[in-house]
Amino acid sequence: MALSAIASGMRSAVIFGPSDLRVVEKAVPRPGPGEVLLRVEAASLCGTDLKIRAGSFFPSQPAPGTFTPGHEYAGTVVELGPAVEEFAIGDRVVVEAHRGCMRCQNCVRGRYTSCLNYGRADLGHRAMGMSVDGGFADYVVNHVSTLYRLPDVVSFEDAVMITTAGTSMYAIDTMGPLVAGETVAVIGPGPVGLTAVQILSALGAARVILTGTRDSRLRLGREMGADLVVNARDTDPVDAVLEATGGVGVDAVLECSGANESVDQAIRMCKPAGRIVLVGYFHGPVTADLNRAVKTGLTLFTIRGEGNRAVGRAVTLAERGLLRPAPLITHRFPLEGIAEAFDTLEQRRDDALKVVLQIG
Repeated sequence: MALSAIASGMRSAVIFGPSDLRVVEKAVPRPGPGEVLLRVEAASLCGTDLKIRAGSFFPSQPAPGTFTPGHEYAGTVVELGPAVEEFAIGDRVVVEAHRGCMRCQNCVRGRYTSCLNYGRADLGHRAMGMSVDGGFADYVVNHVSTLYRLPDVVSFEDAVMITTAGTSMYAIDTMGPLVAGETVAVIGPGPVGLTAVQILSALGAARVILTGTRDSRLRLGREMGADLVVNARDTDPVDAVLEATGGVGVDAVLECSGANESVDQAIRMCKPAGRIVLVGYFHGPVTADLNRAVKTGLTLFTIRGEGNRAVGRAVTLAERGLLRPAPLITHRFPLEGIAEAFDTLEQRRDDALKVVLQIG
């Protein structure tokens, strides 16, 4: 698209206060050096967005009345900033949310989702839709390092789920070393947990056990590749996992639910010297038997976001048909319906799992 065809104003969802999200007109941003302007085609909501709408979840969240959230989106490159050679106008791309300052020790080590200058836009950091304006708008500016070109077989709607899958991929990377041949439990059949099930299966896990409390999501997990699903309302998930593993426990656990009791469950269902990755955000402090973790030599990891260029690898899995995002999308809304979209996800109306905004 030629620059002259881009309007000066655009629709943009802005947070004006707790649970007060409105679509207003804002000026179209312009890309700087190393940046491109995207026309947003689709975006999706996640649990973090609910917390952002409710209040200042991130300490660096911009002031009410100015801030546009949205960190899972895909679009078309419509304008190039200076010194951009990696992309061309018309390219279809999906984003990852985080760009580190690329100057602190963590960023230099590749841990840019844990940037020591988090929220310091003046030093180069940005977390799209969290510390700077995001993708719940017609247009958004992204640095080229946060973009991945989409293959033709991946739609924009599917692509927004690839950003979600990037978090799952990063958790599996962190869990290490090799998934092939291992038995892994996933706690929480939400979008992150369900994409994790697909990725674990694609990477050759011997068995994937999925635990949760909603039968509809557990059924979907079975379709996604889980070998065993456990409804924690009906069966103690620790007992079920131990029974399925001959009393030994699993090699690793991905905790994707954020439920207060799940950390202790992960410790008890993991075999000695196993690994646990905490992925979900919790509602507050949790109680867990850390003595057991110490006595059995467990390793506990945490992750933030979709680091280690995980989104790019998730794109490859989607291109090869090993990651199927479409079944996870349950609801679709236009940008003007974003308030209802948020309410639908928050209240889990009609068993909402993943809610997508059709913007472009």
